[in-house]
Amino acid sequence: MDDKTKNFIGLDDELKKAKAAIMQVPYDKTTTYIHGTSLGPAAILDASKYLELYDDELNQETFKIGIHTMAPLDVEKLSSEEMVEKVYLATLELLKTGKFPVMLGGEHSVSVGAVKAFKEMHPNISVLHLDAHNDLRDEYFGSKLNHGCAARRISEMCPVVQVGTRSMSKEEKDFLASQQDGKVKTISVYDILDTPMWKDKATNNLTENVYISIDLDVFDPAIMPAVGTPEPGGLGWYEALDLLKDVSKDRKVVGFDVVELCPIKGQIASDFFAAKLVYRLLGYVFPTKK
Repeated sequence: MDDKTKNFIGLDDELKKAKAAIMQVPYDKTTTYIHGTSLGPAAILDASKYLELYDDELNQETFKIGIHTMAPLDVEKLSSEEMVEKVYLATLELLKTGKFPVMLGGEHSVSVGAVKAFKEMHPNISVLHLDAHNDLRDEYFGSKLNHGCAARRISEMCPVVQVGTRSMSKEEKDFLASQQDGKVKTISVYDILDTPMWKDKATNNLTENVYISIDLDVFDPAIMPAVGTPEPGGLGWYEALDLLKDVSKDRKVVGFDVVELCPIKGQIASDFFAAKLVYRLLGYVFPTKK
């Protein structure tokens, strides 16, 4: 295998010269349906080699900011608690050097460690959480760090704005209804259908500094089938991009992750979709033309 397949868009910028650092967390321990999200980071990197470096929407070559791809974190054999701690320490190290972390998962529980680090460096932070599922269970299959608990753990650290949800348990419904502090705001697909200004509502509930966590099952499975738990009726490509563009303009995005790609053998459209999403969002965060 060509070494460049291990680097985002096939380039190898030195970390000290790069603004953005791609982290890989190939973790797949608490998946409850289709397994394979540990293969997601490598599939995204492989597909990214075929992206055009010129972004026709933004009229810029985003790669010129400098993008360094880090080696995958060795987390396969770790417990969820150990994995979260390892992600936390790796993310914190990057933040202390002034880099912009972009994390590729892996299951959604990897986001917990990243947010812990961002919270330490940016106290006034909130998380924009794009997902088909609320991920607000306190515990699932005996673990408080199951991927179905990711947003619950994050909400214990900072405010969360969820967008695109369309599947929840009764426990999660009761949790949302019983909130005293309102730290979790949810804009489901049903709210999107009924609220023309839903993007403004999402942005207005975010703090100045924002971390974006994108579970790829937020998208409709017709365009993103390669996920562990597909739910019908999700967001479209341009619908999601409009939100991400608005948030990037109105708030300071300090990092993001793209998680839960579960590659399907012989079907590379989803891998390419995820790679282009990463590159486009980097372009929104680092526009070369104001």
